Amino acid sequence: MAQQPPTKKRILVVDDDQAIRTMVGKALQAKGYDVMLAKDGLEASEMLGKKPDLLICDVMMPNFDGFTLAKLVKAHAELRAMPIIFLTAKAQPKDVATGISLGARHYLTKPFSIKDLLDKVDKTVQPA
Repeated sequence: MAQQPPTKKRILVVDDDQAIRTMVGKALQAKGYDVMLAKDGLEASEMLGKKPDLLICDVMMPNFDGFTLAKLVKAHAELRAMPIIFLTAKAQPKDVATGISLGARHYLTKPFSIKDLLDKVDKTVQPA
């Protein structure tokens, strides 16, 4: 029996900085991921119904921030298991601790290496 190709993993990238959103989105698409882009937590919350496999999220954004979005995700039974990677300029130890306590698998601070982000994405969404 022929082996089914793996389905594309869907990743929701949320950042109010269009340049970062675009760069991360293009890098993920080049690696074969299905990418959705949102400019803030409010827009991202409307896309959660498409059940992304991973959320990559800035913390400081208008409307509602990344920590608020993470709380929303973790409050929904269907989304609770979705891994989160925070990508943010908030680098204080208390911010990192908050991100991890909200379920972040990784907490990357800006400026960041796109290779480092892609490595963490691969490890987070690919089966072991």
